[in-house]
Amino acid sequence: MLTTLKTKKTNQSTINKTPMKKIITILLFSAVLVACGKQDKQSVSAVIKNGDLEAMKAKKAEVLASYDSIGKILGELDNAITLKDTLKKLPLITTYTLSDALFKHYVDIQGDVETNQNILIYPEYQGLLTRVYVKEGDKVSKGQLLAKIDDGGLSNQLAQMETQYQLAKTTFERQERLWNQKIGSEIQYLQAKANMESAQSQVNQMRSQVGRSSVRAPFSGEIDQIVTDQGQVVAPGGQPLMRIVNLSDMYVKASVPEAYLKSITKGTNVKVTFPALNKSVDGKVRNVGNYINPNNRTFEIEIDVPNKDKTIKPNLIAKLEINDYSQTNAKLIPANVIQENSKGEKYVFIVSEVKGDEAKVSRKQVETGKKYEGLIEILSGLEDGQTIVKDGALTLKDGALVKIKTTN
Repeated sequence: MLTTLKTKKTNQSTINKTPMKKIITILLFSAVLVACGKQDKQSVSAVIKNGDLEAMKAKKAEVLASYDSIGKILGELDNAITLKDTLKKLPLITTYTLSDALFKHYVDIQGDVETNQNILIYPEYQGLLTRVYVKEGDKVSKGQLLAKIDDGGLSNQLAQMETQYQLAKTTFERQERLWNQKIGSEIQYLQAKANMESAQSQVNQMRSQVGRSSVRAPFSGEIDQIVTDQGQVVAPGGQPLMRIVNLSDMYVKASVPEAYLKSITKGTNVKVTFPALNKSVDGKVRNVGNYINPNNRTFEIEIDVPNKDKTIKPNLIAKLEINDYSQTNAKLIPANVIQENSKGEKYVFIVSEVKGDEAKVSRKQVETGKKYEGLIEILSGLEDGQTIVKDGALTLKDGALVKIKTTN
């Protein structure tokens, strides 16, 4: 009898010496086993095999419910451990106070610099390139003579036609004076007029042909390259003569996904960066294309860029930051504090019941908006002035006690 009593006392003593955390662990393990037992793996397999959509949705809801119940049990156990643990090893967190701020969202796109005044000049007449009046780097004005092609004697023919035209004109003027004085016949007057107009038409045609032998600048700019040297034979459709570029009217052209068709319009602000130049300029969208490319589902935009120092060149790569969304009183928080549960719901932890450097946290579901440069806009769920957990939120449970880390 004595031995029996001794054994019972020993067992009781062992139970009393069992650490509180170990008991809680055993209870938690039991709870998990109970929750998992309710899910009956064979039953899940049978539901999937059966293929009944509603039955599968019901089984998923059952599993999520058991998951949530385990989370609640964990939270209760954590609080119980905190109350019993004399050392108070509370989770260490940092906080972030919510306040309204200006939020601008940007779309990052790559584009290329272009200009409408960057062309190769081709000959319009066949012959020997007798003179090139410019060299690479020369600045030229619109209409300036750049080169001359041998016209094969057309200039002489033009001089003869102009002489004949002057004679026909003089004859007509004399005949017109006589006709006005009622002298001579009408047929003589009309014949003189027809001769003059015919001679004038021939002169204009010849001037046009001779003019094609003179190469002139189509716009003001700079001679970027001489392609054909003086003394070579040239012809229309053959080798170009030179390249002329105007760097004053420069713009960036880029393709934008059709998803931004509503938010990017004419006048939208754009920050343009040229990595090769380590230079950034501010611009605006000057044109939005009306055509959606069916191959990549994009539309074209153009952005004016100032180029006073002439450092921006055609085909230079540009990175665009297009301001597609702005909000003056946005609620912004660091994007990395957002967590998501098994149902796809997003939430954060807010701080309450602060006592010194200790506090209690509670889980708050939120609706988020756009994200940019590490910040995300909160559309609903939080109020201005609330304090949220910034660092240390990943291991927290709803209602957990925490210690706030002071920052300098």
